[in-house]
Amino acid sequence: MPRDFQPFELERIMSEWEQVVAYNLSESGAHPMRLGELLAYDPSLQERMLETELGYGYAEGAPSLREAIAQYYPGATSENVLVTVGCIEANYLVYTTLLQPGDAVAIQTPNYLQGWGVAHNIGAERRTFSLDPDRGWALDIESMEKAVTDKTRLIAVCNPNNPTGHILTTSEQDAVVRIAEKSGAWVLSDEVYAGAERETDTVTPTLYGRYDRVIASGSLSKAYGLPGLRIGWLVAPKEMIRALWMRHEYLTISAAKLSSHILAPLALRPDVRDSIFARTRQYIRNGWTHFAPWVENHRDMLSLVAPQASAIAFVRYRLKTDSVTLAHRLIRDASVLIGPGDHFGVPGHLRISYGLPPEYLLAGLNRIGRVLRGMRDEA
Repeated sequence: MPRDFQPFELERIMSEWEQVVAYNLSESGAHPMRLGELLAYDPSLQERMLETELGYGYAEGAPSLREAIAQYYPGATSENVLVTVGCIEANYLVYTTLLQPGDAVAIQTPNYLQGWGVAHNIGAERRTFSLDPDRGWALDIESMEKAVTDKTRLIAVCNPNNPTGHILTTSEQDAVVRIAEKSGAWVLSDEVYAGAERETDTVTPTLYGRYDRVIASGSLSKAYGLPGLRIGWLVAPKEMIRALWMRHEYLTISAAKLSSHILAPLALRPDVRDSIFARTRQYIRNGWTHFAPWVENHRDMLSLVAPQASAIAFVRYRLKTDSVTLAHRLIRDASVLIGPGDHFGVPGHLRISYGLPPEYLLAGLNRIGRVLRGMRDEA
């Protein structure tokens, strides 16, 4: 196992600055809901919340919540579900359950690179396969075939993708399954952006059920706009759920009782879920009407492939500075936070939120534009 600890670089810069800057355009979900908005779907729950004893809940998640999650995964029951503290715990559990020093993992890039650091800290061998920017961030199947070998224990994908917003096509999903089956590897499919589609009202289908070694992770943080509830989950074969559950007990024991027993089951009720997704898509689509023209107005420096889903865009820039330095320049000179492309495995890019209230979004973008123009003129 390596003696050098690799920090999670993206979360480091966000932890340090997201509560400090005037404009946080690094957040990857749509503008969050207020508690009152959620409770408006069932006002009677307010009294139930006031009467709830604030003890521990079910370690594996309240039965009503696990049933609510299972209904959205073909063939799953509550026994196929483990509730976690956010999707970040869910993904961490998969890496630490499946990987030991010397095992190999293949990770899609660009991606939310939590697993990249976790795998290093375990002592696993890391390989990457890519999405191709010259083909609209399509999956590079040839690079995936090279990255996955008989030694590969885990394949990690994010669909819809963070940060590009690309949704795997049916043929791309078939390729993931085919390559995984050939190697016998498990597939971790991070699906937190399903429901946050920009171009359609159809929810992105899960990979769960397409192969007997798929583990799907999800949460209420992104498409639902409820990150403060800190509810995530894993859906997997029963034997794998029990293995993950045992590691979960070392880490967090259980999610917060009010979230797990009352608020999350409400958010996952089919009619409420549909309404929440419609709200999220409205923020995304309204934000896009402001964001796309802003990129076009800076086309001498910026370009992007339009995201199919998510409240974020992965923007390519043409300036002679690395993305981490540029991100810190924006913090210093504009009090704006964005996600550096280097922290997603792709230099020369910035991840910028746009699923935000228009006044806030435009003010932040204007500040970014001023800094970019100043840096261009300096060159």
